[in-house]
Amino acid sequence: MRRRPAWQRRPTGCSRPDAPDRPGERLRPARTPFSEVVAALRAAGCVFAEDEARLLVDAARTPADLAAMVERRAAGLPLEHVVGWAEFCGLRIAVDPGVFVPRRRTEFLARQAAALVPADGVAVDLCCGSGAVGAVLAATADGADVHAADIDPAAVACARRNLDPARVHEGDLFAALPSALRGRVDVLVANVPYVPTEEVALLPAEARDHEPRIALDGGPDGLDVARRVIAEAPSWLAPGGHLLFETSERQLPDALRAAAARGLRPRAAVDDDLAAAVVIAASRPGRG
Repeated sequence: MRRRPAWQRRPTGCSRPDAPDRPGERLRPARTPFSEVVAALRAAGCVFAEDEARLLVDAARTPADLAAMVERRAAGLPLEHVVGWAEFCGLRIAVDPGVFVPRRRTEFLARQAAALVPADGVAVDLCCGSGAVGAVLAATADGADVHAADIDPAAVACARRNLDPARVHEGDLFAALPSALRGRVDVLVANVPYVPTEEVALLPAEARDHEPRIALDGGPDGLDVARRVIAEAPSWLAPGGHLLFETSERQLPDALRAAAARGLRPRAAVDDDLAAAVVIAASRPGRG
């Protein structure tokens, strides 16, 4: 039996929300019965209604606030957009409405990248969305200079809440980056869109209706943006630096060939539990 592509599975908003509890006062059950919140979410098709209800109750300041949040969630807004944050690699990442929600499978990409950032190195989170991957790099890489970039102004504004605002840049891929970074990047992570255009319609409604298409649509075969990143990456990477990007398992062969054709040394890393596939392509020592 063939596995469904990762993008056809439910995004994090409909997965079990394992985020740490937010400190703060809970609403009194007598004023807003927890069971009513659970029932409303369950009726709307939320699989983990009880877990989501706890997060909504914790996030709401008043019963009216809670009622509005439940209504938005029941209408299909991603849970992360409703509460305003997502848990990612143990960090709380601010996520604004209309911004791509960091996926649980992308934690694999972030961890692979974090393991490669040298102390005091330079890292870039390209196609950063909320800046979740960059936030992990900044939190785990000792003294690293972490930059991020996205073409979407809403994503840039959100990422500036999660990262050093001065190091979050707006623009199309490498055009957004300071020229001083050329040839100096030790780890370049690109969370590129990789859903083939014809399959965007198959995405869960949470993603299809509430996230920017530019963060989802990867072109006819899903690799258009990845190829653009691969084409320019060698001139931005430091000698021995690494490019990492997420794709699907079925796209791995083409993605690996594309990276090799540009003089990089690619390999694949896969996590079956997370349905995650990552290309890790190293630049040659002594070459940018």
